[in-house]
Amino acid sequence: MRTIRAIGMITMTICMVIVTVFPHTRFSTAAYAEEGWKTEFDDICMKTNEAMTLPKTEVKSLIERCDKLKPRIEVLEESARKVYLKRLQMCRDLFIYVLESTPQQ
Repeated sequence: MRTIRAIGMITMTICMVIVTVFPHTRFSTAAYAEEGWKTEFDDICMKTNEAMTLPKTEVKSLIERCDKLKPRIEVLEESARKVYLKRLQMCRDLFIYVLESTPQQ
């Protein structure tokens, strides 16, 4: 009984230290949501390399995805928000340029 209690106390202590020292390792809905926007961001911006070869419907879809992603980025902490909003805007601007400069398909 004493051994079980000691193991329990050690386990609780380790958990408290981990949560205190490494708060970013907590698995929460916020962490999952953060990963979700980042995956979407990477997927959208990756398409800039091939934007000139995409059909106009897909380019329009990418612009809409940029618009939907923007509010999710706006809730990030300040430095990340500035960086990712700027990058998203640059991707969106490129897609608009491609849409306006390519002939009708």
